[in-house]
Amino acid sequence: MTDSSQHQPSGPTDQLLCQRAIDGDEQAFQILVRRYLPLMRAYALRLTGSTADADDALQETLLQAWQKLDTLQNPSKVKSWLMTLTGRKCIDLIRARAKNLPLEDQQHLPSTEPTPETQALISTDMQKLTQVLKKLPEQQQRIWLMREFGGSSYQEIAEALNITTASVRGQLARARVKLLEGMEGK
Repeated sequence: MTDSSQHQPSGPTDQLLCQRAIDGDEQAFQILVRRYLPLMRAYALRLTGSTADADDALQETLLQAWQKLDTLQNPSKVKSWLMTLTGRKCIDLIRARAKNLPLEDQQHLPSTEPTPETQALISTDMQKLTQVLKKLPEQQQRIWLMREFGGSSYQEIAEALNITTASVRGQLARARVKLLEGMEGK
């Protein structure tokens, strides 16, 4: 994939919209949400494997984004910031649900197979990719999704995850090898 900065949407810049939203302009925030919600939703769906969980995580993400927008140090990085918030909320939701299940219920957890709705949306290869992706370490999953699916640059990923770009490159390379092996059935 290419650097996401080459794919800046038309219209007001993220930085301008973010600055206006920080100043309380709800319409500017709504434009940002409309701009990135499809990407955030797809990312949340991949992480949670459930439409309902993805929607719950997104609701929490958008609430937090509106409340904490003034803490964003570089408004031009709002896309990677939103993707990071989305990832964190999804992981928090998954962990909270797992902790709150009684032990006897954990033996009867629903299958992690894609829902019929998801099956209709993605091909067999995407289903297999999702299964293989879930076997990767959490940080490798996030790096791969942010780069390959979210279009984030190495620098954006490094900043979002508070790691070096060298670490991003190394973990991404390992994730790609494991995914390729998994997709080939090795």
